[in-house]
Amino acid sequence: MTSRPQPDSRDAYARFVPLTTRWMDNDAYGHLNNVVYYSLFDTAVNSLLIDAGALDIHAGAVIGLVVETHCNFFESLAFPQRLEAGVRVAQQGRSSVRYEIGLFAEGAATCAARGHFVHVYVDRDSRRPVAALPDAYLSALETLKAPTP
Repeated sequence: MTSRPQPDSRDAYARFVPLTTRWMDNDAYGHLNNVVYYSLFDTAVNSLLIDAGALDIHAGAVIGLVVETHCNFFESLAFPQRLEAGVRVAQQGRSSVRYEIGLFAEGAATCAARGHFVHVYVDRDSRRPVAALPDAYLSALETLKAPTP
């Protein structure tokens, strides 16, 4: 039996991305629908990669395909609310990266949700994994390495 997951604190993440919830994000229960969390994860990671000059969503030769996702929920988030997404790289392979993301209510000490997704980086045209991550990605990923305790 595994222990119950616990929320991370801010110091567990390398970088933060400010995000806001939208009217359409709430579900019938008055909080963010589960799928919205995955969208926020994707937005946070891809924003950092675009800002670093690694990801060109329109013309880049290399793109990331999500092959695995997971999320643990600790507290509800809702519209209207400002959020901060903590991002870290937990594992990096030849053509894949496991990103871990914590979603924090603005200013909160611990995350309301924590998850991960794995990108496999592929050639845009062939959709086959790249032999190695391009230098621009390697540089961007270096700034996202999980902090050491």
